[in-house]
Amino acid sequence: MPELPEVEVVRAGLERHVTGATIAAVDVLHDRPVRRHPSGASGFAAALTGRRIEGARRRGKYLWLPLDDGNAVLGHLGMSGQMLVQPVDAPAERHLRVRFALTGTDHGRELRFVDQRMFGGLSVSIGGAELPPEIAHIARDPLDPEFDDDAFVARLRKRTSGVKRLLLDQGLISGVGNIYADESLWRARVHGERPGNRLSRAQAVELLGHARDVMNEALAQGGTSFDALYVNVNGESGYFDRSLHAYGREDEPCDRCGTAIRRVAFMNRSSYYCPRCQSAPRSARPKG
Repeated sequence: MPELPEVEVVRAGLERHVTGATIAAVDVLHDRPVRRHPSGASGFAAALTGRRIEGARRRGKYLWLPLDDGNAVLGHLGMSGQMLVQPVDAPAERHLRVRFALTGTDHGRELRFVDQRMFGGLSVSIGGAELPPEIAHIARDPLDPEFDDDAFVARLRKRTSGVKRLLLDQGLISGVGNIYADESLWRARVHGERPGNRLSRAQAVELLGHARDVMNEALAQGGTSFDALYVNVNGESGYFDRSLHAYGREDEPCDRCGTAIRRVAFMNRSSYYCPRCQSAPRSARPKG
């Protein structure tokens, strides 16, 4: 699933290519991506036709396009969603779901929502130009200029859950997904099962710093692409997967100490860590 750096790459591309454009027409090719819009595909198209796009914004992994009427197009990429800006004569993608014809852009463009697995979606957020109310409960992310480091550290250190679970808690901190949580924990030499309240303040501050560094580095490389599903608005893949130290590297030697990286099941996903650099808390160690 795309994580914060990947979504930010898409947001930046949208801001560059569609800001100021007017939505001339909307063609919904499959109803599922707009399933959250109360009046269905026809209502979704009617609400957006003729509206001017004022920018592109993000909260965690959600994107939204503020419109000139105070509403917004709210989107989530899900597991395989893509937002592509294409020439009008470009062939339709195999999994094209929604097509927006744009005017006011150079040579004419289309914004296309492509989604193979259709876990993502689009909706019209009423009054959501500044911040869609549907996502107001989501915490800020570490790349947000208004992220409160001290408040995050204090809240993290009061919780008894494992620190990886806390990094994935969108009410505490947004945008840190499975890949970047594992990478941040590896850099901080912290096991994901260590309870938040067993981290010193210095450790919590260091972990937050690593999370921010990892995401900034991934952002600079266009995100992390393991297959053809994640691309930016121009259809290009990111390259941060070549810089990963833990995630996806089961049985490979740790870049720091040479110990084989381990993989364990975690919340229907996987966690990767170095058993030597990231010693497990006693409660998480195998018995016997």
